[in-house]
Amino acid sequence: MSDLSPILVPRGFRFGATKAGLKASGRTDFALIAADVPASAAAAFTSNRVIAAPLIVDKENLAASGAKVRVVAINAGNANCAAGQAGLSAARATCSAAADIFGCNPHQVFPSSTGVIGVPLPVEKLVAVMPALAASLGPEADRFHEVAEAILTTDTAEKTAFARVEVAPAGGGPAGEVLIAALGKGSGMIHPQLVPHATMLVYVLTDAAVEPAVLQTYLNSAIEVSFNRISVDGDTSTNDTVLLLASGASGLEIGPGNQAFQAALTQVCTSLARQVVADGEGLSHVVELRIEGTANDADALRVAKAIAHSPLVKTAWAGCDPNWGRLAAAIGYSGAQIDPDRIDITFGSLPICRDGGRAPDYDEAAAHAYISQEEFSISIDLHQGSGSCTFWTTDLTHEYIHINADYST
Repeated sequence: MSDLSPILVPRGFRFGATKAGLKASGRTDFALIAADVPASAAAAFTSNRVIAAPLIVDKENLAASGAKVRVVAINAGNANCAAGQAGLSAARATCSAAADIFGCNPHQVFPSSTGVIGVPLPVEKLVAVMPALAASLGPEADRFHEVAEAILTTDTAEKTAFARVEVAPAGGGPAGEVLIAALGKGSGMIHPQLVPHATMLVYVLTDAAVEPAVLQTYLNSAIEVSFNRISVDGDTSTNDTVLLLASGASGLEIGPGNQAFQAALTQVCTSLARQVVADGEGLSHVVELRIEGTANDADALRVAKAIAHSPLVKTAWAGCDPNWGRLAAAIGYSGAQIDPDRIDITFGSLPICRDGGRAPDYDEAAAHAYISQEEFSISIDLHQGSGSCTFWTTDLTHEYIHINADYST
């Protein structure tokens, strides 16, 4: 992992952003990512049954293009969701305008939107600025930075991650270097439940050459232990999207089962997922939940989500209150297989609960001091089997209420 650097921006892509007039702040709100040639694509979308128009069009386009993408068009300030046929028409108009400019098929355009739900998208504003924006695109790091900035809504910081990895090409021969870079946004309305397996949008780019079906397998594996392991508020957005594009510009072809590539991709996705949690709306604490000893991994995830979505637990964290009984209650109603007399809870290295009751050497003052830190970890062992998971979440504060009480006004 590294800070933004020109040598870590994958080859074969160009970037840029501009002001289309969608954000009330007047900041940049429309961005393009263009592949020099149609790139292999893999994607995952929200499991919410209320789905934003761009996602519907994206699925259609990926199927029609054979999972090839030439242009990604992202607007912030309007989610283009719950707008009926007008929303679909706006997403398709974006695709048509981009296709005319870049000389590609409209099915090779991938639109994305984030912002307020239920407000018609003034697509004419995007179409009006698109020609000049397209002409200004470049492969430089600062252009990548422009896109990362333009797609933010309630975020307080950009979210980017990078990796450089040596891989052995699928056809044999000497190993070579491929680059992976990701940018994303997300601060509130964060509990992605991406399938297969404010909104989170993530775009991951690599200059490796990977066939779409193989690329999808790599993405699914990375998502399951990264974006599907975070929650800020338990709300699954209508617009959640993760897109992975492979330009092939490195000339290195990667086939199935390349462990080095999978590890690097998972590292990038995990970094971005943790950045989303760390920028959660109004948070004062980031919490890593380490669940182990469950009957299976699915039970570990059930326990993690029960804890991460409990208002009682999250408000206790906000007040630095080491009320471990709330954790025990959440474990009990999680649906996981448990024995109440075998639950162990640890805050960092501090024993809190042993065998279902307060640990003999429990120190309330030390526990309070530990969870007063901006970041802390809680470990839970149910002693039921070998299942486990790691999950990242936040507390719930007054500031979160203030941010969301007047979000649309």
